[in-house]
Amino acid sequence: MVLKPSAAIDQRLGVLNPACTRLRNGKLQLYPRMVAPGNISRIGSFGTEERPDGMLEVEPCGYVLQPAAPYELRARPGGYGCEDPRITFVAALDTYVMAYVAFGPRGPEAAVAVSEDALHWQRLGLLRFGRSEAPFADKDAAFFPEPVVSPSGVESLAFYHRPTLPISLRGGESAVAALAALPEKQREGISIGYVALDAVKANIAALCTVSESHPVSLPPATWGAIKVGGGAPPVRIAEGWLAVIHGVDELAHPTGATRLRYCAGLILHDATHLDHIIYRSPEPLFVPETPGELHGTVGQVVFPTGIDRRDERTFDIYYGMADYEIGRGRLTFSLRG
Repeated sequence: MVLKPSAAIDQRLGVLNPACTRLRNGKLQLYPRMVAPGNISRIGSFGTEERPDGMLEVEPCGYVLQPAAPYELRARPGGYGCEDPRITFVAALDTYVMAYVAFGPRGPEAAVAVSEDALHWQRLGLLRFGRSEAPFADKDAAFFPEPVVSPSGVESLAFYHRPTLPISLRGGESAVAALAALPEKQREGISIGYVALDAVKANIAALCTVSESHPVSLPPATWGAIKVGGGAPPVRIAEGWLAVIHGVDELAHPTGATRLRYCAGLILHDATHLDHIIYRSPEPLFVPETPGELHGTVGQVVFPTGIDRRDERTFDIYYGMADYEIGRGRLTFSLRG
């Protein structure tokens, strides 16, 4: 466990699902979702120092985003705010890009903020899907760190997102049953959106203007039967684009009630054609096992949102534990023929 809630009211219900990035001085910074009573979410900032034993010491640095924009606020019960950030340093822009969930009057939508130093952030607004079909609701957005060529041949910045079905927002056993009954191709999954790089270089606000978007077809596996979605931002390795994503499955329960398990798994995109998935881990990378992952605000959840490169083949994964606290694991990646 890396971080858990304190007694402070503004984080009493959870400190979870953190973004992470390296500041320009090389220091690792964490950005968790912090949940207050009423399910009001803010995005915090914590400096870190790694001790000789490998453990992290964390220091709170306040909030980088608190609900303020109209798309982050609502009067209806159920909460509101800024949730589940993912941060990517985009060298082509010399800028840190944060994608996060703005939970406002229309439900969850993907929003973008930018920063020169990863400490002070400017909102750009909600992602707008121009010629692409706009999703009913959207989550799990995360930008790729390098430009790619879109399917129509335009040099672009790409990002994950997960269009969310109306039945998924209902929650409860009826929603799970309805999702499980859908044909596999109609279930929720990862899509990739594209933003024209030249337009963004001319005006950073164009980061919110999506010109293309398409779903990603994943190879079959033993996990993610109910739905899959983005996790930590993708990273470049020799074989292509590596991503740690999340998947959701039904669990048998002695009472007969439906329970869900959130796990983490791996996918690998072709370096130039993002719609081509070279590899999907047949089994999950990790599943809820420890008490903090099995029991919390929502049990049976590990939810990866941050990735920190330690060397070319080694990464630290930061993830939410049972929607309450934060864990860290180390991944050494290799491919076998």
